[in-house]
Amino acid sequence: MRTKTGTFTTKQSASAFERAYERAMALWPSPQEAFDVDTDVGMTRVYRHGVPDGDPIVLLHGHGGNASTWYALVEQLGRRRPVYAVDTIDDPGGSIQTRPVRDTSAWLEQVMEGLGLDRVHLVGHSYGGWMALGLGVSGTGRLATLTLLDPGGLLKVPKTFLAHLVAGALAMQAPATWKPGLAKILAEHGLVERPEIMAPVILGSRWFRPHRLPTPPYIDGELRKVNVPTQILVGGRSRLLRPAAALERAHRLIPDLERAEIVAGAGHGLPQERPELTIARILTFADRPRGKDHD
Repeated sequence: MRTKTGTFTTKQSASAFERAYERAMALWPSPQEAFDVDTDVGMTRVYRHGVPDGDPIVLLHGHGGNASTWYALVEQLGRRRPVYAVDTIDDPGGSIQTRPVRDTSAWLEQVMEGLGLDRVHLVGHSYGGWMALGLGVSGTGRLATLTLLDPGGLLKVPKTFLAHLVAGALAMQAPATWKPGLAKILAEHGLVERPEIMAPVILGSRWFRPHRLPTPPYIDGELRKVNVPTQILVGGRSRLLRPAAALERAHRLIPDLERAEIVAGAGHGLPQERPELTIARILTFADRPRGKDHD
């Protein structure tokens, strides 16, 4: 049971994060709209870009991230559909948490209700993929499609995951000339990501305490409830998943899994590492003709 809310350890660290966050969000294309949506657990910040009409794409970032991490995808996605990117309520970002989150699916439902979104193409990466998958499990009628990018929830997090995080953090301290090589060795795209994007992520990891419980994999019976067209992309060098095992379980249990792909050579940061491929997969899947049950 979560009993606390996410918070920065000091006012100075919160101020430093806010400045870095604003610089990161400045990389988004214009025009950019920001919405503050009231929910039972606090105010949720959501950003919008793109064409005015059509079923929107809703983006959920990974643990410790924020809406800025989608900067390289938003413009091209927005040429075809409205795009909304959510700052998760218990991560450092533009959202302000006031109560513990006991049900992430209920929170997401309130966010989409507040935005007036009745039918969406939901895209989630990592922890955002776990949340997106949970909304599929809940049986919400809002989902037109579900795209999961190296998501949590399919398998138990391996014991080596923490070691990868530590190795990546240590590599961040290496000389700049070493980082491209280390990024290839570790499959850690953060080492070569734009510094504006990494600054708030690094500050958040140092000074923000999310008070988030571990996210367990969904049990078989839960995955069988995901009755919405679904696609899954997994990095061939993912540190979160064993790719073949994850897709085998998804094929076996998710009734409406239409596409599953292992992206060779890619790591866990799939949307940032392979933005063009990710954009193409999201749009093609959203535009795919389907029978009347999914119209």
